[in-house]
Amino acid sequence: MGAAMRRIHAGNALSAFGLGFTVPYLYVYVAQVRGLGAMTAGAVLAVFAVAALLVLPFAGRAIVRRGPLPVLLAALAAAAVGSLSLGFSGGAASVLLSSALLGAGQAVMQPALATMIVDCSPSETRSRAFAMQFFLQNLGLGVGGLIGGHLVDTSRPASFTLLFAIEAAMFSVLVLVMATVRVPRAPRVAEAVTGRASSGWQQIMGNRAMVQLCVLGFVLFFACYGQFDSGLSAYGVEAAGVSPSTLGTALAANTAVIVVAQFAVLRIVERRKRSRVIAVVGLIWALAWVLAGYAGLGHAGHAMATAAFVSTYALFGLGEAMLSPTVAPLVADLAPEGLAGQYNSVFALVKQLALAIGPAVGGPMGASLFAPYIGTFLVFSLGITFLAVRLGRELTPGQNQPSVARSRVVAQGGAPAEPAVAQS
Repeated sequence: MGAAMRRIHAGNALSAFGLGFTVPYLYVYVAQVRGLGAMTAGAVLAVFAVAALLVLPFAGRAIVRRGPLPVLLAALAAAAVGSLSLGFSGGAASVLLSSALLGAGQAVMQPALATMIVDCSPSETRSRAFAMQFFLQNLGLGVGGLIGGHLVDTSRPASFTLLFAIEAAMFSVLVLVMATVRVPRAPRVAEAVTGRASSGWQQIMGNRAMVQLCVLGFVLFFACYGQFDSGLSAYGVEAAGVSPSTLGTALAANTAVIVVAQFAVLRIVERRKRSRVIAVVGLIWALAWVLAGYAGLGHAGHAMATAAFVSTYALFGLGEAMLSPTVAPLVADLAPEGLAGQYNSVFALVKQLALAIGPAVGGPMGASLFAPYIGTFLVFSLGITFLAVRLGRELTPGQNQPSVARSRVVAQGGAPAEPAVAQS
């Protein structure tokens, strides 16, 4: 990695570490510590999603016109202010406004950082760069959540204020770190093109492969990530009878699989067709939902149900480790020159839509409609496999399997310029 990429990865780790301090405890902080009730706490979580949906359509155009670094610095500053003000907020209005600022900043960070990774990495190392990003994000979230859990005390509001202050400090440090990054100047689209707000969207809608990837991405995030903290946890408690501590164990198993398996998985998937890797993930997640069904509907003993439920989260982690070096680099490869920021923002918007709709649909189903819940998301997982196979037909060989495309170029004599110089 070059110096710029090392700083970008350090930034990913710091931001995830800061978020880990507060995200798991946000509901408790608003509802119980500040005494604002469950309705306000639910509204805060909804505000995060709404703020992201409002800013992401504009983030892509800003990244294309201004570059990812200025946009990232502005997002970090907004997130730092939102986090700090949230720690001192005592009323519903101030909590909601602070949450909107924090949510907007967090949402814009994702496509800005992804575009910086694209600008600072050649295509042959891009999968590894995104795998490292995902690894550090999960590690940072896990470590931050673990430390934060030992600092909070619901009887002392000041302990929660400390958490939000630490998060704000992480974002502020990240501003200083990222301000030193020297991002290569990426090609910019013509001013006549960027002057039209709809031009980027028109290009994306005309790109069949990108449209299919967005549909596939929605299903991916809806059927997995959108269920972790809502439908699946409710199903586990109500149908499988697992304890809250078991939920924590399941989430720890998910993170552990990602951290342990990420780079072993990377060596396997980076030489495979991306569409086939995603298709296999759909099958793995289908197996995960079968195990979840066994845990809650299989009339198994408590120990077996617990093991099956924890295994569900572990299998989801394996699928996530396979997707991290696959999907994000594919988005970058589908983007025309100069529009990587726009494409990353659109895909981030699709992700946010899935994460907003997923809990709204899965939460009530997981809490009461046990068999329909498992059946629905089993079908969605198999749908991932179907959509991935269809997407593969729209991709060029270089987009679907970059390693083979590069090997063919070298074999045909297109790459080795150095030997030619030596001969001359």
